[in-house]
Order: sequence, then structure tokens, then C-alpha cells
Amino acid sequence: MTSPKTVLITGTSSGIGLAAAIGAARAGWTTVATMRDTGKADALRKAAAEAGVEDLIQVKRLDVTDPTGIATCLDEVVAEHGHLDALVNNAGAAQVGTIEQSSVEDVRAAMEVNFFGVVAVTRAALPHLRASKGRVITVTSVGGAVGQPFNEAYCAAKFAVEGFMQSLAPVAATVGVGVTVVEPGAVASEFVANLGLDVPALLAAAGPYAPALQAYIARTQKSFGNAQTPAEAAAPIVDALTADRAPFRVQTSAWARDFVATTLADLDGSAVQSLTDSWVR
Repeated sequence: MTSPKTVLITGTSSGIGLAAAIGAARAGWTTVATMRDTGKADALRKAAAEAGVEDLIQVKRLDVTDPTGIATCLDEVVAEHGHLDALVNNAGAAQVGTIEQSSVEDVRAAMEVNFFGVVAVTRAALPHLRASKGRVITVTSVGGAVGQPFNEAYCAAKFAVEGFMQSLAPVAATVGVGVTVVEPGAVASEFVANLGLDVPALLAAAGPYAPALQAYIARTQKSFGNAQTPAEAAAPIVDALTADRAPFRVQTSAWARDFVATTLADLDGSAVQSLTDSWVR
């Protein structure tokens, strides 16, 4: 008998990452669910028990900004399971602010988690994915296609991730590795709550930007009132994981497709991939 396929998912303590881990395990994958603080794994373990998939989920510590930790985690996964068949880059962190009032260090911190973390984990995983003819699935955002007010650093990082993955995809395909980006819109998860924003304090410090910030916050609160559940947003990730051949780009809802269509006419990425694939073959 062949052993179950193995997937490593980053950022699984809550939200989309937690739901994707449960979904992957339900699909029969051995799921290495990683998070920066394994002390926050109780919600995942409870959900796994309720779904009856606790035997397929292994929790490991992984901080995507720690190169040594990344290498150690990947080595352990392959030593324990014999192979790695997929990577889901999900870990991320929001950053709200506009550049005149944010520091360059704030922007660098957002890029470190949301972009360089993805780059580092993908780089470490690729030798193993080449061996298994596996795939890389990366959760970006509609903010990786449409820049959004007061999300300059976050959207810059997500745009960077999309460009990185779109460039990597045809090269990875030559060695048998598939690449997919998944673009959620608003998701009702702890991602926003974890920001710990003090809205009155933000508005008080916003100076000339206060009216725009107030309008943005009101609009955002309304949009999250109609948000997808984490399970709904994670379903396309599991589809991309289990499909014989996944498209390059996937949106998680009709709203997300309509929103990114403002920027992207090539919704599934096939036109760009057809073009660039010819450059490497």
C-alpha cells in the first residue's frame, strides 16, 4: 500500500489555515499543521477531533521568518513521513496604515511575514516537491490584485507574492511542480481580530487622513459583516490540493472573482501561463 500524501500548511492556529488543515485531512492527506506558537493549537486539535481526523494531523512549530526553523521543520517532515507532496503557504499578518504615518520598519515587517516568509518556505520545500512531483499553493488575497486604501504594506506584499508565484510557475512546471495562488476576499476569522486595532486611537492620530480612515473602517466593518466563513474560503485550497491539475489562480467566491476582475481579465491565469511557459520550453 502507498502511504498517504503529505502536505505542510503554515499558519494553522485559526481561520483559513485551520480550516484548510481540517479539509486536507478529511481528503485523506497526512497534514502537518504548522504555527508560530503551538500553544495556540487547541482550536485546531478540537476541530480535528470533532471531524474525526486527529490521527491525520500533526502539529509542528514553524515561524516563517526563521530560516533555521524552516529548514529544521522541513527536514523533520521528510524524515518522519518519507516525502512532502504539497505546501500550502497560508501564514500572514495584516498591517493597517498609510505610509506618511507608518515607519519603514512597519513596512519591512509586513513584507517579512507576508512575502519573504513565503519565499523562504517555498525555497526550502522545492527540492522535496520536485522529488514528489508535488505542488505549491499560496494563499494571497484580492489585495494581491487590487491595491486597497490603508493597506499599502499588506497589498504590496501580496502583489509581490503574486508576481513571485506567477514567475515561478512556468519554471517549476518544467520539473513537475504545480503552482497555484488562492485569492480570498473578506473572511470572518481571527485574522482581523488579531490586529488588536484601537480604532479611536487610530482616528485620533490620523490627522489629515482621519476622514478617509473613518470611511475606510466603516466600509471594512460592513464588508466583514458579509464575509465568507474560513471553511468556505478554505474549500478552494483543498480543491487545488486534490485536483489532478489545478489552475494557477483561484478566487474563493463570486464576489472575489468580480472584485479582482477590475484588474485581472485573465481570471484563472491560463493566458499568462501559456505565454510564459513557451519561454522555458
